Amino acid sequence: MSSDPKPGTLYLVGTPIGNLEDITFRAVRILQSVDVIAAEDTRHTGKLLQHFHITTPQVSYYEHNQKSRIPDLVRRLQQGQAIALVTDAGMPGISDPGYELVKSCVAAGIAVVPIPGPSAAIAALVASGLPSDRFLFVGFLPAKSKDRLIDLEGLAREPHTLIFYEAPHRLRQTLQDLAAVLGSDRAIAFARELTKLHEEIWRGTIQEAIDYYTHKDPQGEYTLVVGGAEISQPTLSEAAIKAELQALLQQGLSRSEASRELAKQTALPRRHIYQLALSLADDSV
Repeated sequence: MSSDPKPGTLYLVGTPIGNLEDITFRAVRILQSVDVIAAEDTRHTGKLLQHFHITTPQVSYYEHNQKSRIPDLVRRLQQGQAIALVTDAGMPGISDPGYELVKSCVAAGIAVVPIPGPSAAIAALVASGLPSDRFLFVGFLPAKSKDRLIDLEGLAREPHTLIFYEAPHRLRQTLQDLAAVLGSDRAIAFARELTKLHEEIWRGTIQEAIDYYTHKDPQGEYTLVVGGAEISQPTLSEAAIKAELQALLQQGLSRSEASRELAKQTALPRRHIYQLALSLADDSV
């Protein structure tokens, strides 16, 4: 698209996560030709721009100045400027404040165009050896262990592959929390220093990962890819099934709808569940 960049357009430009050769020709052209680059860290992005001889001016846009910066960027776009949004590494909007700017632009009717590039989450996923057809990107878990455990409890029965980001100083405790909630035998792969000289992709169980880092200091930013929960068929007593039916019926579902929903959740025969639903007294619904 030789007409890029278009006036009044926000471009979400993917940048390398390590190896500078991973930037696309289109990304370089957009960064060269927009009016301004909104960068998470202007010093970090400055090194990238210098490497590719890009002289486009930068403005900072990061977590702690987004509220004051968004109105200015939206105003510039409405005046016809073309702006490129970049993060320190990878695609903007993933585990950074890019989402808020995009949301504001969409609300204002401003065109938003993605310029695809590297992603640590996708790179780690496809190399993990774990199922990649369906996955859930979680990003960074809470810093406090108590909050982290609560979040993990909500993911414990998730059947799809899970992807997390983690800082090196929290890796050991996060692995312990993963083991406590998901089970120490759950499959995991971690990737660090992706696309860089000392790239490492490790595969095993959560317990083996804990053992691995018992005498080894974590270094670099981590992407953790964790296998999903095995789908098991719960064994419910007749009383438990009726209690679940009561709860669904009280939500406004019909007996047929409640039976169908509970059959999905338990893999029990819908006909059997429906007969139990019919046995419930009308005054108990």
